[in-house]
Amino acid sequence: MGEHVIKMPDVGEGIAEAELVEWHVKVGDLVREDAVLAAVMTDKATVEIPSPVEGKILWLGAEVGDVVAIGSPLIRLEIEGEGNAPATRPQEAQHEGPPSVTPEALQSASKPVQADRAAEHPRQLPREENPPPPRPSDREPKLSTVRAEGEKPLASPSVRQRARDAGVDLRQVPGSGPAGRITHEDIDDFIAHGRQSSKGYGLVPNTSVQEVKVIGLRRRIAEKMALSKSRIPHITYVEEVDMTALEDLRAALNQQRRQDQPKLTILPFLMRAMVKAIAEQPHLNAHYDDEAGIVRQHGGIHIGIAAQTRAGLVVPVVKHVEARDLWSCGAELNRLSDEAKAGTATREDLTGSTITITSLGAMGGIATTPVINHPEVAIIGVNKMAVRPVWDGSSFIPRKMMNLSSSFDHRVVDGWDAAVFIQRIKSLLETPALIFMEG
Repeated sequence: MGEHVIKMPDVGEGIAEAELVEWHVKVGDLVREDAVLAAVMTDKATVEIPSPVEGKILWLGAEVGDVVAIGSPLIRLEIEGEGNAPATRPQEAQHEGPPSVTPEALQSASKPVQADRAAEHPRQLPREENPPPPRPSDREPKLSTVRAEGEKPLASPSVRQRARDAGVDLRQVPGSGPAGRITHEDIDDFIAHGRQSSKGYGLVPNTSVQEVKVIGLRRRIAEKMALSKSRIPHITYVEEVDMTALEDLRAALNQQRRQDQPKLTILPFLMRAMVKAIAEQPHLNAHYDDEAGIVRQHGGIHIGIAAQTRAGLVVPVVKHVEARDLWSCGAELNRLSDEAKAGTATREDLTGSTITITSLGAMGGIATTPVINHPEVAIIGVNKMAVRPVWDGSSFIPRKMMNLSSSFDHRVVDGWDAAVFIQRIKSLLETPALIFMEG
């Protein structure tokens, strides 16, 4: 038998470390070759680590949430054959544990302790080794008291489930187990003495505090938002757009589309409008390197689309929108959206944006204050569409109106330039035929 060490693999060019977000195995598990051992995250993309060998897990070198350097030992397995690493003693194979103590040292250390205890309790009476358990009728009812502020009741998952089913507030139940842990017997006592539910005794303050470790995608989002807000002075510009003509065009195009063409949303129209507006103001399709003091204007327009998934916010990127038509934009949007929701988007799919669109769809509200995707200098926010009365000079008519809430890096984009940019997009969306005009 030998040992095989799996190191943190190189998960992408230029990546020096990755965060461990999930273990698929534990110490003692037998794994087959190619079985998934763990998942790591970098740049919001999740990468699975397979086992190159078949063997038994001896040691795991990190905990979920740890950031591990590329090339660092991650897993140690026991395998048939020699392996690729020298064998370790069982004590060394544990992730953590108490220091080893020799039998001689333990024996010599225990003698004075026993003497001290005998001196402290010279006349201690012997106890019955196995006292008979009290009968149910002999147990005294435990008083129900609210725990101290912030103190969480200790209980196993099965006890918590039983308490929920019975309508019992665990904060009111005294625990008789170690460290005050609540047992099934404590639930029985609580119910037996007429305190089954706190609902009949009025509202009860909830003083519980749940600690949730920020790991994986949520950590990436937190770091990105903190970076953007701490470094970028935002200016937000809100403008309303009459979407009636565009919605009519969109409905007509969707009705006549081929089966191999995607159903169009408003986003492909907005993306094509942004291409035209950026051609007139190329400095908005840029990254600002604030440390070097350089604005890098990009010829290729790579639009990030902020998308909400179960795990959190990700920004898949539609590359080279300047070279795509409406249908190509729509097809790529669908592909990226599906992969982002399924958690299969690659690092390539999630990086490289030069400007971003954020949209909450029907939940978009009247106005928002989008946070710029660092190191970009602009983000376009789409709010919900609603039919509103609009004065046409002689009467009020119903129109489909939508607000654009957009933020800009005020260090490199003046308020006037921001307004010109959004007004150009507004004119293109309100007269959608202009989107298709060349030049």
